[in-house]
Amino acid sequence: MAHPQMFDDDDPMLERVRAIALGLPEAAEKISHGRPAFFTKKIFAHYSGTEKHDSGAMVQHPQALLVLLDPMNAEAVLEQPGSFIPMYLGPSGWVGLEIADLDDGEIRELLVDSYRNTASARLIKALDAQE
Repeated sequence: MAHPQMFDDDDPMLERVRAIALGLPEAAEKISHGRPAFFTKKIFAHYSGTEKHDSGAMVQHPQALLVLLDPMNAEAVLEQPGSFIPMYLGPSGWVGLEIADLDDGEIRELLVDSYRNTASARLIKALDAQE
């Protein structure tokens, strides 16, 4: 059974993320579990996510960026307001962060860090040349 679409394709925040993510070497977009995901061979970012509280309540974060960061960077992100550990991906080290108050430079930094943690050595070399 296919997942329902859980995003608005005209969302201006998604457009910001999409423009930055797809500017990375060989990055592409696909829909994964009803939400936009950005990848090369592996997914390096998801747009929007769900957080499950200890009470069992689930909170949707429709304008959040989910990224896989180095543990120390992840700890720093989790100290920021609007951060959360996403359902399913959190145990693998992924973190989520609401992006409404972030500028494009901050979004790019998160995306690049996650890209570096998932991309091949060849793509990282291409990224370094791009920067």
